[in-house]
Order: sequence, then C-alpha cells, then structure tokens
Amino acid sequence: MKILGVETSCDDTGIAVVEITGNKTPRFSILSNIVSSQVQIHQKYGGVYPMLAKREHEKNLPITLAETLKKAGVQESKPNIDAIAVTVGPGLSPCLWTGINFVKKLSQQWEVPVIPVDHIEAHLLIGLLQQTDEISNFKIRISKQIHSKFKIQNSKFLFPAIALIVSGGHTQLVLVKEIGDYRIIGETRDDASGEAFDKTARILGLGFPGGPEIAAAAAKFSISNSQFSIKLPRPMMHSKDYDFSFSGLKTAVLYDYQSRPKKERESKEYVQAMAAEIQQAIVDVLISKTLRAAKEFGAKSIILGGGVAANDELRRVFEVKLQTLPSSIELLAPPKNLSTDNGAMIAVAGYFNWLNEKYTKNFDSLEAQPNLRLAQTI
Repeated sequence: MKILGVETSCDDTGIAVVEITGNKTPRFSILSNIVSSQVQIHQKYGGVYPMLAKREHEKNLPITLAETLKKAGVQESKPNIDAIAVTVGPGLSPCLWTGINFVKKLSQQWEVPVIPVDHIEAHLLIGLLQQTDEISNFKIRISKQIHSKFKIQNSKFLFPAIALIVSGGHTQLVLVKEIGDYRIIGETRDDASGEAFDKTARILGLGFPGGPEIAAAAAKFSISNSQFSIKLPRPMMHSKDYDFSFSGLKTAVLYDYQSRPKKERESKEYVQAMAAEIQQAIVDVLISKTLRAAKEFGAKSIILGGGVAANDELRRVFEVKLQTLPSSIELLAPPKNLSTDNGAMIAVAGYFNWLNEKYTKNFDSLEAQPNLRLAQTI
C-alpha cells in the first residue's frame, strides 16, 4: 500500500509518499520525502510564531504536495494513494489545523481514509527502521528529498526499549514494551533540550534554530588552545527520577555571558568555548538519565528521536558509553535527515495505526490535539 504522510506540527511543511510491501516483515520504501522549511522566515524572531507558521503552511502545502507526488512518480490527478496520514498532535494548534484541513479536502477528493498520527510516536517509530541501502540526497529549491528502503528489525531483540525523544518542544524518556505499548517515565519540567539550545544560542548571538548553530560553533572549539575555562551545571542529572530541567542552564549561560567584558564575550573564542560547554552539559544530562533508565528497565535497545537526535556529539557519546556497558544495548537512531520533522515518519506511524484500524472517513472526529500525550487515544 502507499501512504501519503503530512506533517505540519510546527514550522516544517513535510509531505512524503511511503510504500509498504510484505505482511509479516513489512518493508518501507520512501518514494519521496519533501520538507519545506520556514527557518529563514522565523530566524529574525529567534523562535516560531504560530500564526506566521500557519500562513506559510497554507502557502507551502499545495506546492510541496505537487513536488512530492512528482518525485514519487504518482499522478496528481489520479494518485494511487491508499490512505493519508496526518499529524494531529502534539504541536502548535494553528499549524496542526492547517494540515488537518488540507488533508480533509484531499481525502474527499481522492476518496481515501485519513489516519491520525501522534507526532511523538512518529519520531519513535522512524528510529525502528533499519536502513538497508544507501540514502541519496537530492538538492531542490527549498526542500530535501530522501529516497531509501527500510525494514522493521526483529522486535524480540529490541524490546523493552528506552526511547529518548528530544526536540525543540519535547524532552521525554519513554519505556517501550512493544509498538503501541508506551509509558512516559520522565520529561522536562520546563524547557526542552532543543529549547535550551535555541535560548542559549540567542544569548551568544548565534542563529535559529540553536541546535545546529551551537553544534557548529562547538566543533571549532579546541580545549588546548582555549583561554576560557567554563563549567556549566548539569541540571537534575543526579536526581532520583527521570525528569529533566534546562531552564537553569540557560540562566547560568546568561550570567556567565553578562559577567564578561563586551569584547571578550563577543569574541569567537568565547562563543566557541561556551557552545562546546552548553552542548556537553545537555548531552551529559540526556545520556546519564537514559542509560540509568535502560539499566533499571532492562532495555535491549535505546531509540533516539526528534530534531536534537541529529546532534553528532549526542550520537557519538552514546555509542562510546554503550560500548563500556557489561550487557549489549543497541542504539537505534534514524538517519539525521529523518530525525527532524518530516512526512515520512508520519506515513510510517500511519501504517501501524492502519493495522490497528485507527483511520476514519468521518471528518467530525478528526481534530487537532495540541497537548496530545503519547499513548493517549487519538
């Protein structure tokens, strides 16, 4: 079957066509995966403005759909699409409604059912797919296209798993007993990790989104040549629970920044040193909590999901730490360009909802759920 996945939970307009073949061992072919980014529009504000994002989604959706169908080799007038999966939550309400209303019209026009999808579950499930052939990147005007094939790994070697979902809006640790059987065991009490990257990058005068900007500056830092010795707190790293808190980290960065002479704090050496310490502090907290949860719950694997999961240092340190453990735990992470919001992950999650008969042609029941919690009924 072919599923069209539509993602508009925040500021990326993502549409993909995913083909699923095989029953007992489903194989996923991403025929086309287009992401139209709004980063340049929101950069000057240092964050996402919901109504501005909604306006851009309304403009981007028909353009992105046409590009996606063309790249997938699907006729726009009579597409051989079996179902449409759409993000219903969590996310920004105006953005979610834009995608949902767009999909309602498509569904009526194409006479296919709609599958509601939990955005967080989609980030989790895309990490369960094992890449089986090389990913090709196609540079097009405002989009990214990914073409690849995946298959589900043998689940008995994966579960129970601990999923770390980290993005601009979410930082959660999830106990995954099976696909569809989830329990949130920890989450942020204030700022998400991605939000902490954004806010600290703004303090340092770096761009938006903050995660890639901090990572790029940190990569240029050399401790042997640095005149700065910066030590930030690791908030709640040793607390007995699995919750997170990153607002204090932002405050510590601000205090250090304000305590420096203007010439010093604006130097590239200081910015690089501080970026490296910010990144390391966040990585240390995320990994410490995740590994402790994996040990307590006897996890066979750790699943990374969300935009922050694309961070190279986070992945590198996870791999190093896992090699030192007495028992084998596998790290499952999607390709970096499938970590950020995209339509392919929505289509993949939609397939599992389809198997569980979670689809509808009754549009009255289809609505945005901006505060949707993982494992809630959708």
